[in-house]
Amino acid sequence: MTDVPRGRLVGWAALVSVLALISYAANLATEGDVPDDVLYRWSSAIGGVVQYTILLVLALVLARGLAPEVLGLRRPASWRRALGLTLVGLVSVFVIGAILNVFLKAGEEQGLVPDRWDSSRAAPFVANFVVVAGVAPVVEELVYRGLGFAAVRGAFSSTVAVVVTALAFGLAHGLFVALPILTIFGLVLALLRLRTQSLYPCIILHGMFNGLAMIAAVAT
Repeated sequence: MTDVPRGRLVGWAALVSVLALISYAANLATEGDVPDDVLYRWSSAIGGVVQYTILLVLALVLARGLAPEVLGLRRPASWRRALGLTLVGLVSVFVIGAILNVFLKAGEEQGLVPDRWDSSRAAPFVANFVVVAGVAPVVEELVYRGLGFAAVRGAFSSTVAVVVTALAFGLAHGLFVALPILTIFGLVLALLRLRTQSLYPCIILHGMFNGLAMIAAVAT
């Protein structure tokens, strides 16, 4: 087990706690008022880039001095095995999410993904797609399965790291009904990080899930 200074855990815990509080406060303040064309707006893409840039900078400050390997920034021992586990994880998340959504209707809570395709606003949609399926997975995985996983595992154990980072990831979205699904998604990502000892499969899985969810929403 890699030794990570305890101060990094305190800093990470403070960061993700603030993120969760902001997300819940923002979602409660806008409950019922979220427009259905958010991902067709240039302002959403620009705001997303700004938000994730700030989060990335904070994560890098907290991770300063740590070797890239500690954060999982290394190739998995076997890409074939890692990609196989990634595919299994992706299918598992979609199946579990579909089952839970029958009872929770979690897909309706956030209300960000449009329910139809609008070709006249394809450009801002593509920009938002890049942010959601490209930028967000890289930054969020670095924060949760990178820095967070390493800090919690260094202070406690791998099992605790899987559970804590999954719950922190779920809470970061500021949702109530969708919390179980998001936490399960976090669990799958954390287990993938543990099994492959690499952050890259987690980024791939996260990006594929977000991208496929957006495509499915407008395509169906």
